[in-house]
Amino acid sequence: MEYQLKEPFAKEAVKAFRAGDQVRITGTIYTARDAAHKRITEMIERGEQPPFEINNSIIYYVGPTPAKPGNPIGSAGPTTSYRMDAYAPKLLELGQLMMIGKGQRSEEVAQAALRNGAVYAAAIGGAAAVMARCVKSAEVIAFPDLGAEAVRRLYVEDLPVTIVLDTAGGNLYEEGRAAYLESIVQEEEL
Repeated sequence: MEYQLKEPFAKEAVKAFRAGDQVRITGTIYTARDAAHKRITEMIERGEQPPFEINNSIIYYVGPTPAKPGNPIGSAGPTTSYRMDAYAPKLLELGQLMMIGKGQRSEEVAQAALRNGAVYAAAIGGAAAVMARCVKSAEVIAFPDLGAEAVRRLYVEDLPVTIVLDTAGGNLYEEGRAAYLESIVQEEEL
């Protein structure tokens, strides 16, 4: 299935998504990679306010390149998600709605997403320039010393992602692998 996800983002909206569904996101999302996740988690543990509201947020694991003149952002392809696995469960417990990156997640992250009604989506790896075209504005809002890994507030239009982990326990990587292996067996039986 194909879906549009538009602000205001809420848990109810992602309940219908299933592993393999295509979703186009329009609205405000945030960027954060591992160094920023570490700092955000430490802030929360100290009782400080994180740089943005975690509840119902969408975090894109990206460290964009510098913007060319006239563009809000440079190339903006996803980074490998497992680097955020140590921090993701805490943010999911605080109501994070969606994680966007590439690659598999740990069982702990999968279970935290399931428990908290959140989803994990894969962005198109290797299509950073295409992804950047969906970004209409970008502003550093925290940790500018991290350079490309600073936390940014992005406004995106029709950002394309594929649901990997859904709210019903579906996992596209496991289901896709199983379907592939099944097709090999069927071919061999012919």
